[in-house]
Order: sequence, then structure tokens, then C-alpha cells
Amino acid sequence: MTARRILLLNLGIESIQEVKQAVSGQGYEITEDRGLSADEILALQPELVITEATPSNLSCCDLISQIKAIPEARTLKIVMVVHGGALERARGLDLGADDVISFPVEPLEFAAKIRTQFRERQPEIELEAKLKAALQKEHLAEMAVEALSGEKIAKPRFWLIPVILVLSAAAALAALATVISNRHSRTDTLQLKAEVARLSGGLLQEGELLRRVAQARDSLNSGNGPGTPQSLKGQTEEIRKKIAADGDADSESLKKQLRETQNRLNRLESESRVAETIVHTYGSSVCLLHVVVEFRDKDSRQVIRIAADAQGKPLVDEKGMVSLRTEGTGAPLQFDFFGTGFLVASDGRLLTNHHVAEPWWSDEKLKELTDRGAEAFAASYTAYFPGVSQGIVAKLDRTSQNADLATLKLQTPTPPHVTLLALDDRGEASVTGDPVVLIGYPMGIEGILARAGGDITRKVAENAHDVTQIVSQLAAQHLIRPTTTQGHIGDVLKDKIVYDAATTVGGSGGPLFNHDGKVIGVNSAILIGFGGSNLAVPVRYADELLK
Repeated sequence: MTARRILLLNLGIESIQEVKQAVSGQGYEITEDRGLSADEILALQPELVITEATPSNLSCCDLISQIKAIPEARTLKIVMVVHGGALERARGLDLGADDVISFPVEPLEFAAKIRTQFRERQPEIELEAKLKAALQKEHLAEMAVEALSGEKIAKPRFWLIPVILVLSAAAALAALATVISNRHSRTDTLQLKAEVARLSGGLLQEGELLRRVAQARDSLNSGNGPGTPQSLKGQTEEIRKKIAADGDADSESLKKQLRETQNRLNRLESESRVAETIVHTYGSSVCLLHVVVEFRDKDSRQVIRIAADAQGKPLVDEKGMVSLRTEGTGAPLQFDFFGTGFLVASDGRLLTNHHVAEPWWSDEKLKELTDRGAEAFAASYTAYFPGVSQGIVAKLDRTSQNADLATLKLQTPTPPHVTLLALDDRGEASVTGDPVVLIGYPMGIEGILARAGGDITRKVAENAHDVTQIVSQLAAQHLIRPTTTQGHIGDVLKDKIVYDAATTVGGSGGPLFNHDGKVIGVNSAILIGFGGSNLAVPVRYADELLK
């Protein structure tokens, strides 16, 4: 059996030592290199790449997206090593890595994760072989008919299934490298370069969904780092044991440590009680927003569609190119985005970010589409409130010209249990060092499924083949509930609040509460280059939208 090939790419000296120690003696063929392009990586023909990066700086991780967009690399697995905790791992997963592991690595666990990647790779290889075999049989059949009839057959190949499962904005852009060709006329065919594995049917999509949810669950379950109540309680017990064991030796120093630790624990527990009150009062009023984005031709104003045959199957050539047209009955080209919103007015208005309401706003990836003749628009907005079994249709109300804020308006009455959130737009409402509570939906539907449990995730994956069906099932089972994180304000600037309550993709638009239980900001961004720091737009910038 040929040794499985692993490429160690851009690893630091310490990381190389730990990784090699973890995977040595298991029959792998290991190569080390740095600074390679996507094409150079593929030329080495690795089956798995272990790389080291800083996911908080998205510009350093374009290579992962480039690799994932190449059809020839669809079975290549990428494992990322990060220096950080759950938030950094979640960002790495959002960038498209197949698994993310924190440094320093635990050798046995790391080795097991590598073996898991190779196991998951095998069904994909087998599926690819079947597709190639089907294509070859079709080609041979055509040749045989041509030989018998003397005529050439023009038969499109329909062996790829059209559904593209897009789980979040980041996952969509990592999975699909979207390239629209320059237009020579209105009737030119637009091209969408898609990853073939993503188009190969419901079975693969189900496996992909389960894999991503498992990774999200791993991130959510690893929150017992320093400074949490669990760690402080453990630290308190350790200090007490030392005091009992040491007698009078260094007793005063240990007692001081114990007092400081208990004070921190008491303060944290007090803040937790405030957080519980906020969640109990306002949690049901914070909704998951599902935004479906479509595209139209700027000249003809017609919707851009995936070219399909009479049965609705897309026209895909052997290079994985899917034709996009402005005529026909094919499905519209769509992307699904998730964010958070919350009720701020009795007439059903929701407050969120501008970039949630219009995902193409200041988005460089979607700008590549719009620069080539496509115009993005929101085909639908749906708000899913906790405890409500169906989504509520919403429409765009207003967008701010001065900040990353927007309002949507519900098109039917609000659920009876939903409460208006109290806003505090005073400058003194945000104080550096004060505790804050953030409510939202980080990781979108993946995060919800991760908390729901494995059995529910499998049932949802089996019974749904597009994003809308998945969210509808989650709502019907009352599984849509926001997450809550706590932190402190690091700085208060004129147009932003810097704080450290954890969040990630999907949490945009979530309300940031102060210790008085009032909203002081709207979560808007990750502060790149500063781990654990996030940005919120001060809620006073919403005043113009709510007049």
C-alpha cells in the first residue's frame, strides 16, 4: 500500500516538531515546504496539508480558499494549526479548513484527527471514481452509437446534481470560487466555476453538513479556558489544598491569592446572574435572519439563472463549468447568508447591520461578481424567533449612511412573547472595563445544529437538501435559540465599542447589553490583529433609522 502523503506547509519550528512527533511512525510520507502557491501545492500531490495560520487575519488565509476552489483539489484535506482557543478555531473552520487544532497539540488526539481526515477522504475518492467511470461509459456508448449509425451525437452530460448547499456566507465563498467572465454582449453566457464535489448530490451534502456541524460542536464545547467560572473554582480548590498542605509556610501569600481568586469568581457569578436576567427578558426577541441573495444582469435587468435542461439539471461540462444565463427556467443563482437581528419598534422593525441586510455591501468577494456585470439583490428576508415554529417574512426598511446599521420590517404581527429591547444611546452608557453581554447566532445554522445534538443533526441532514428546508425544520422543532457570551468593554471610541465577548460569523447584528440590561451597541466586526476583540456600532447611530 502506497504511503499517504502529508505536506507540512508554513509551520513554525515548534509546530513542526510537535506535528512530526504526533504523526511519526504511522506510515505517512511527510514533506515540508513554505511559501507555495496553490498550483505548486497541487504539483506535489499531497493528500493532506497541515498548515499554520492566523485566522483572525483573513488576508493571510486566501490560499485555503484558492485550493478549495480548484476542482482537481476537491479531495485534498486541509488541517490548520492555530495559536488560540475556540474563537480562532471557529474562524479557521469558516475559512474552509477541514479541521482546526489549537497549539500546542496533544499528540494522540492530533494523530486521531489526521486518521479521521483520511477516512473521510476515502468516500469522496470513491465517489469521484464512480463519476469518472460513469462519464467514461457514457463516452464509450456515444462512440459505439456513432460507429453504428455514422452520425455524431450532441448529448449534454447530466451526471451532476444541481443542489449547492451553502451553510453561511463564509462557507459559501470558501466552497465556491465564483468567476463571472467578461461580457462581450448581453447574450454572452456567464460562467460559474464550481467545485465539482459540491455538485455531486445529496449524499455528499449530507456528509458535508454533518462534518461541519461536528467541527462547530467541537468549538462550542471547548470553552473552559482561563477566567471561566469552572477554571476559577478549580483554582480556588487548588489554593486551599496548598494552604492545608503547607501550614504556615507562605500562608499569607496563598491566602492573598485565594481572596483575589474568590473575588474574581464572585464578580463573574454576579455578572452571570445579570446575563441570565437579560437572556430571560430579551432572548426571545433576538432572531436569526436568513437572507437569500440573487443576481440580475445590469443591462437587461433579468435574473441570472443556472442553465438547465428540461428536467431542471444544470448544464455542466467536464471541467466543472456551469453556464449562467438570463433566459430559461433554470434555478436562480443564489447565496444564503445568516445574521442576527432584534426587535426595536412596536411596528415590527428589527435592527441589524447593513452588511447583514445587504451582504454584498463592502464585500470584496461578491464585488468580483458585481464588477463583471452582475447586480446583487436580496430575494428574501426571513426572521426566525425562538419558540416560533415558522419564519416571518421581512423587508428592508432603511439603511444608515453613517454606520453599519439597517432596519428590516416584519410583514406580519410580531409573536406575542417577543419584547422590545431597551436601547441606551447615551455616551456614558458605555464605560471601559464594564461587563457586557452579547446575544446572537454565531456560526448560523451550523451552531444551532451543533447544540441540538447528533441525532437531530442526522435527521435534518437526511430530510433537507437546501438551506431553507434546514432552517424550517429547526424552527418547527423549536431549536432556534441564540447563544449568550459575556465579556468586558476594552475601549470606547467615537464610532465603535471594543469588547471581548466571543462571537464569530453569523453573530453580526446581535445586541450588546451593558450591566443595566440595555442595548448599547450592535455587534459588527472582528478586530483583526487583536485576538478576542470585537467591534460594535454604538446604538446611538440607529437613532436616525428609528425616527
